[in-house]
Formats: sequence, C-alpha cells, structure tokens
Amino acid sequence: MEKKSQKNRAAMPETSKILSKQRIFFGLTLIVFAGVLTLSFISYLMNWKADQSQAGTFLDKTVKSSNLFGKLGDWLGNIFIFESIGIASFIIAFLFVVLGTMILKKKIFKPWMTFGHSLFFICWLPILLGAITRGNGNGGVLSGVYGYQIMDSLSAIIGTVGLWVVLVVSIALYFILEFNLRPSSIKAKLDAINENAIGKVKSMMPNSDQDFDADEELEEELHDEGQNITVTEMSSPKKSPEVAKKNIAAQEVKENQPIAEVERIVTPNQTSFEEDKEITPTLNLNITTTSTIPTIKPEDAFDAPVSNFSTSSSSFSTSPVEPDEIKFKVEVAPVIDIIDEADKQSQDLVDKHGLYDHRLDLAKFQMPPIDLLKEYGNEEISINKEELEENKNKIVGLLKTFNVGIAEIKATIGPTVTLYEIVPEAGIRVASIKKLQDDIALNLSALGIRIIAPMPGKGTIGIEVPRKNPTMVSMRSVIASQKFQNTDMDLPVVFGKTISNEVFMADLSKMPHLLMAGATGQGKSVGINAILTSLLYKKHPSELKFVMVDPKKVELSLYSKIERHYLAKLPDSDDAIITDTNKVINTLNSLCVEMDQRYDLLKNAFCKNLKEYNKKFTERKLNPENGHRYLPYIVLVVDEFADLIMTAGKEVELPIARLAQLARAVGIHLIVATQRPSVNVITGMIKANFPARAAFRVISSVDSRTILDSTGADQLIGKGDMLYFNGNEILRLQCAFVDTPEVERLAEFIGEQKGYASAFLLPEYVSEESTSTVGAFDPNEKDALFEDAARIIVSTQQGSTSMLQRQLKLGYNRAGRIMDQLEASGIVGGFNGAKAREVLISDLYSLEQFLEDLRN
Repeated sequence: MEKKSQKNRAAMPETSKILSKQRIFFGLTLIVFAGVLTLSFISYLMNWKADQSQAGTFLDKTVKSSNLFGKLGDWLGNIFIFESIGIASFIIAFLFVVLGTMILKKKIFKPWMTFGHSLFFICWLPILLGAITRGNGNGGVLSGVYGYQIMDSLSAIIGTVGLWVVLVVSIALYFILEFNLRPSSIKAKLDAINENAIGKVKSMMPNSDQDFDADEELEEELHDEGQNITVTEMSSPKKSPEVAKKNIAAQEVKENQPIAEVERIVTPNQTSFEEDKEITPTLNLNITTTSTIPTIKPEDAFDAPVSNFSTSSSSFSTSPVEPDEIKFKVEVAPVIDIIDEADKQSQDLVDKHGLYDHRLDLAKFQMPPIDLLKEYGNEEISINKEELEENKNKIVGLLKTFNVGIAEIKATIGPTVTLYEIVPEAGIRVASIKKLQDDIALNLSALGIRIIAPMPGKGTIGIEVPRKNPTMVSMRSVIASQKFQNTDMDLPVVFGKTISNEVFMADLSKMPHLLMAGATGQGKSVGINAILTSLLYKKHPSELKFVMVDPKKVELSLYSKIERHYLAKLPDSDDAIITDTNKVINTLNSLCVEMDQRYDLLKNAFCKNLKEYNKKFTERKLNPENGHRYLPYIVLVVDEFADLIMTAGKEVELPIARLAQLARAVGIHLIVATQRPSVNVITGMIKANFPARAAFRVISSVDSRTILDSTGADQLIGKGDMLYFNGNEILRLQCAFVDTPEVERLAEFIGEQKGYASAFLLPEYVSEESTSTVGAFDPNEKDALFEDAARIIVSTQQGSTSMLQRQLKLGYNRAGRIMDQLEASGIVGGFNGAKAREVLISDLYSLEQFLEDLRN
C-alpha cells in the first residue's frame, strides 16, 4: 500500500504538469485567435465592399483578397460584422481574450461581470448605430444586419421617437444600476469625500489632545549637555504604532554644526511628507524633518551653542505641553491678478454699454424669407430601373468586347447624371478604359461621357452618364436645407447638389477667391445669382458689401435696388453697379487703397485677419478715435472679365492680381467670371491666385484645361451642369436654378426696408493722369464747358465731380478733367477724400471777374 501511495504521489506532479501545459496551450490559442479576429475585422472595415464580394470565393484562385488574413479574414469579417452585429464584433474578440486569461488563471478581468457588460453592449450598440446611420452609405457595415433589422422593426412598432427613448433609457438605466448613480448614494459619496478631506487637514494640524512630554527639565538638560539628539515622536495611544527609523539630513546653521538624528514612530494612518510639506512648521534648529506631525520646541531652549551630544528616548521623561505654548503660523501668499490697463478699460466699457452691435443702425432689418423663392414642386430623384439596367449592360458588354473584364459595378443616381463605378479585374490597365470614352458615348447614345480614372480615394473607375430625364435643383430647396440654415461659415456659398444628391456648400472666405468660366447660355450668370442669393440670405447689410462690375450692363442691374444696403461704390459715382471701363479701373485701384488702409488698421490692432479685428472691435478693445471701425466683408463680382481685359488690359489685370494676392486677410474676396477662358484672359498670374474654380460647359478641351488644368468641362451637358475645383479634387455639381423674377422679388424685399443714407463709400482714387494736369492749366486748352461748370460750382458752393456729371450730362472722364482744370485755375481746392472739394470763390460776381481775367 505504501508503495502504491508513493507511486500515486509521484504521478500527481506529472499530471499537473500536463494539465498546466494544456491550459497554457488553450489559453494562448484563444488570445491569438482574438488577435486574428481583431486584425481581420480592421482589414475588413478598410476594404469591406471588395471583401464582401470575395467572401464566398474560397476555391477561386484568380480572385485575390485585400484582407490581411486572406479569404479567411474576408469570411470572418463578413460573418461577424456585415451579416451579424457590425463593429460590436470587436467585443466578441475581447471576450476571447477574457476567456483565455481565465484558462491561464490570470486574474486580469472579473469574468462574469465582464461577460454581462459585454452582452449588454453587443445587443445595444448595433441598434444604436442602425438608428444613427439608417443603413445609408457605410452605415450598414457599422450596425450589421442584426442592428439594422432590429432598428427597422422597432421603428415600425414604436416609431422613431420611441426607438430613441428606448435606447436612451436603456443606457441611462445601465449606468445608474452599474455605478449606483442614485441621488442618495451620490450625496453619501460626496459627504465621505468631504470627511476624508477634513480628516487629512486635521491630521496635519497640531492637536491639543496630543501629548508632548517636553518640559522644563528636558530644556535644562538640553541646554547643559552638548550631544547628538534623538527625538521620539509619540502617536495617539488609541492607534497601534509601527516603528520606523529614518536618518534625516540637517541644514548647517553655522560652520562645523553637527547633524541631528531623529528616531520617530510613524503611525500607519499618517500622510507622507511629500503631500504636506508646504504647511509643516520648521524649528530654530534648522533640522529638515520628514515627519508629518511637526516637532515643536520652545524657542528659548537653545540660547547656548549646540555641540555634539546624544540622548536616548528613555533617558528623559516627557510631560504634556499646554496648547497655548504651541505657536503654529501659516502664511499664504496673496494672489495677485494682473490685468492689462487697456483690457480693464474695455471690460468696463462692455459692462457699461455692452458689446458693440454693428447691426444697430439697421436693427429692424428683416432677413429675406424663403417664400420669395419659387417652389418647383417635387424634386426627389426618380429611379428608372430600366434605364439603369440598360446602361449597365451596354457598359459591361462594350468593355468585354475590348477584353476589359469587370469585377464589380454599381450606380449612384444624381439630379443630372448617373455615376457608374466599376472595379476592373486584376491586370487591367486604367489607360485602356480611358481610351474607350468615345466608344462608350457612342454605345450609350449619350450627350457627353466623362470618365474619372481612378476616382480619388475609392479605388474605382467612374463613368458619368447623363440621365434622360434630369431633375431640377431649385434655389429654394438648397436654401431651405438644414445644412445651409445651420451653417457657421463666414461667407456661405451654396452652389447646388452633388452627384449623390447632397447639398454642396463652400466658404468664400476660405476659397478665398473664385474663378468662373463657361460658354454663353450654359448657366454662368445663374451661378453668379445663386452665389449672391445665398450670401444675401445669410449676411446682414452691416457685415457684407458688394462691388459689382457688369460690362454687359444687364446681368447685375437687378441688384441696383439694394444699393443703400449691400452695395459699395466710389464717392463721386452715381451708379453703384459699374459698367464703364474707366470707372472699373478706378474702382479696382480704390479697392487696393481700401485694402492697404485695412492692413494698417490690422497692424495697429495686432490682428492677423478680419475676424480677429472685428472681434476686438466688438469687445471695445479698439478706439474709434484712432481710426478703428467695424469692417464688413467686401465681395468684388466681375461678370465678364474678358471684356475688361480687351478694353483695359494691364490696367485691370494688375489690381485684380494684387487684390487676389493680398486681400484675403482683410476680408476682400473676388468672384471673376468669363465666357472665354483663354490664356490671354486668364493669365498665369490670375490663375495662381484663384485656387477655387467653377467651370460650366465650354466648347473645347483646351478651354477646359485653361480653367481646370484638366479636361472634363467640354463633356458637360449644360443647363447648370458644372465642375468645381477646390485645389484638391474636381466635383461634379448641378447648380441651383434661380430665375430672374426670384431675384427681383428678393431685391425688392430688401430695397423696401430702411437702409443706410448711401451706399458704402470706397476711398476715392486719383489716377496719375488726373494728378498730372493739376498745376498745368492752360486757358487756351480749357474745356468748352469750363465756364458753365465754374458757375455751377460757385452757385452751389459744392465742388463735386458727380454733380457736374448730373448738371451738364457728362461722362465721368470729362467731368473729372473739368474738375482738374477748375483746381488748376484756383476756383476749387484740392482733393479732400470722400468730402466735396472746397470752393475758393465765394460769389458769381467775383467769378465773372475771374473768368474775364482768364479770357484776357
């Protein structure tokens, strides 16, 4: 029996070793499998569209997988993520880790609690993601089939609001039950925290109940003997002390001063010195101690010099010291709040008057309602399955004819065109598909086919095919969209809708300038009206001003009714919408002067851009007496740039280029449109400073390359079909349609309201030609209307060029030359900015004598 028992005892270690090895094997296997699942899921999410189509092709060697773990990873990702619970599958991988640690007997997690929490989130998270995404875009892969189906069923039973109530209540109950978030428990926890904090403070303060046995006998003994001191600190008798000896370095008060050792008894509940050293009082011995209970001794006990001596704790008796004898002093440094004097003054002004309100002059101004825009009925995209299937079969058949295999094809239906995205088979060259553009157009009998090979960031090739029955995109539909209504852009511009039927917006202040081109009748002027309309619906007249240049004289004339609200002009100009080329030159140079003045204001205010400057001015940190003012955005709109280049050339190109280079930071932005985007109109200097381009249909691919640096604009179908290039990628959009009556109603609604006294006045620009004539007056070369102009000026006592234009029915150039002759002859004074010139002759009688002298 003893031999058998000995054999059993010898076999037990061997059995335990075998079980231990098996446990390690299975535990590590589960952890490794969890890692495989995690990496497979991540790889599947990155390429899930391709992985989903490859999930069932285990035996097809020609199909290559993009997953890290090949077709096995595709299958795992498709089973767990797409067909089950979405991204909640990562919790399953985590549970395998927990199970592996349990087998390994590593107490990292609490198994049953972890499994309970995981089960809750496996059920709750897919339904939440299904409710958020509704299966749109990549939403199906986030929630999985389980999440979407449960969400859809619950929505049908209890409605969308009821679904969200269930989701919110369930997660709230989970946190309340898990973390005990009841009011009573929260209050109890807060009370416990306060009591612990008070207890810590009291433990650091000297207590009158503590016994200090330092009496007069000890003082005399210390005074008479010169030895190293060993001091024993006693804790409260109620606590069981734990003895710990520590050597503490002392600071030298004088040369050759000894170091004192402190033997202390530390209680377990004491706080470390590092936490409380700021309020620990120091002794006159200059001993650095790490004790949390301060060792306080009478100051009079150390009058004599201290020499090396040693005393044990048992060689003297201790007696309690009265609390009055303990002097404990805590000094708290005062907090000094240093506030800049200028900031203090601005804060006082804000407290007294409030923030500066730039809308106060037109406080009752009403923003235009959406009802002013026409509603064109149902604009939902209708899906013609027959057309889609027919086009798909034609594309696939044509590509097979040219030996181009397709692994996958899908369609995205837009308002005007349908985008067919194809994934070519392995080994197919992209160039071979791009060369088939004309063949595809011929096979589909389409107006224009545009091939995007490859599509940016998708790994597919796009074929844009015009729809047989396009859908209109009205201005009302995009203005009423939540995306536009809730935008926080500084200058929001809504162009229309993308190829996926989403409202497309851009911030003009970030562009910062826009160059538009398109042939006649392709929607360019409608695009300008859409931009202006979107800005009028978002910006108050005090925040935005337009400088409109219209060589065609009929396109922008509708906006003349909003002159006193939104338009800017030169001081001596009657019409705010500029049609004369010479006035355009002066206006552009005047904008350059305005730009320089704004940069001076920004420099004096130490601001980098207009937004920072206006914020400082609103907070009353800038003094208006120093020339500071609220600066509105200025948008220059040029409807036909090619005509200006033909008539003025460099005189227009140079200020345009200068504004495009520098004006962004001071809030001046340009919108330049042209019918003919040739290289002599859109020069390299212009293109370099206009990163944002909008191209409507042009005639040739050369014009498309000029405006976009690539082809494609020549393949558009017109009627608002456009390409937008923001410096990174080209987007195809359907421009929103706004008709002339809609613009008229919008302008009338704004014009009927109270406006400013006049349009926003730009600084007057004096050209070199006009300044050269001053001081060189020749009576023999005076204008035929010189004397009539002089009589009008003297009789009205107002030296204004615009008044001469009205009274004598002259153009701006001739009236300006007459005014220069009047200045040279001494009848009026010099240029005085926005004010009228000073009249130097007081009455008509003196004028007639002056004119008689000139004749002689």
